[in-house]
Amino acid sequence: MAVLPTNRKRKAKSLNLEVSKKRRVSSPGNPVSSSAIECREFLGFKSLVSYEPFVRLNEEERAEVEDAFSKSKSTSVLVLHESSNIDINGTALGCLKPTMCLNDQVVNFYLELLKDRQTRDPQKYFNCHFFNTFFYTRLVGNSGSSYNYQALKRWTTKKKLGYHLIDCDIIFVPIHEREHWTLVVINMRERKLLYLDSLYEADTTKMNVLAKFLVDEVKDKSKKDIDVSSWDREFVQNRPRQQNGYDCGMFMLKYIDFYSRGLSLDFSQKDMTYFRLRTAKEILGRRAD
Repeated sequence: MAVLPTNRKRKAKSLNLEVSKKRRVSSPGNPVSSSAIECREFLGFKSLVSYEPFVRLNEEERAEVEDAFSKSKSTSVLVLHESSNIDINGTALGCLKPTMCLNDQVVNFYLELLKDRQTRDPQKYFNCHFFNTFFYTRLVGNSGSSYNYQALKRWTTKKKLGYHLIDCDIIFVPIHEREHWTLVVINMRERKLLYLDSLYEADTTKMNVLAKFLVDEVKDKSKKDIDVSSWDREFVQNRPRQQNGYDCGMFMLKYIDFYSRGLSLDFSQKDMTYFRLRTAKEILGRRAD
């Protein structure tokens, strides 16, 4: 199974790996084999696209998801994430059905699972921080133009997080505005900000806002001044894009999932039905794989 190692010795070794250049067949019914891997660049390291994000659900897992999607489970609490106290009932989970738009509850639950995955196996994933979906709105206000660092500076204390935010490799900021999901990635290792929107084109405003947040965060927590004026601000052009009006949230979650693994964004619209089922399965099992 090809995955990106994240300790320093294994990172160095990964630079010399010889890999085939076969492109995977993107289908939940035909997952890529472990030999079909592709070497790409992310965060300055060579990363490997593996079949791991495309493992098929077995019959029992599919049946569990179908049962959770049934009307009889609409008001039942199906699963609770204890440390975050987020619960999911059948109605909330139903946003993962085809053609439905993802809600904050499911997105935030899944981000908690990604945090748990990283904690469970820190050598396998980048050191990431996953802000919840309310962070950006709290930072800029409902109008989107009322920047207020003071409103959430306590969100990122070492006592609350268990680590310093600025020590992370990657910081993910999911953004939900006007019923559309986008993502800003603060790449601390490479000193750049990335903006990903699966439907529309570039929006530099959000990257600029989060650059200012980073300056304020370092000043507040470390009493230091940093200059981010030289940091690249990149609108990711070569990104998977949605071909409909409802899959933006699923694309955003997979941007986060793949980047946190150190994988290139090697998926497409035709993978979305599978990703919805897999995400539901992982939520029900309280474990992101």
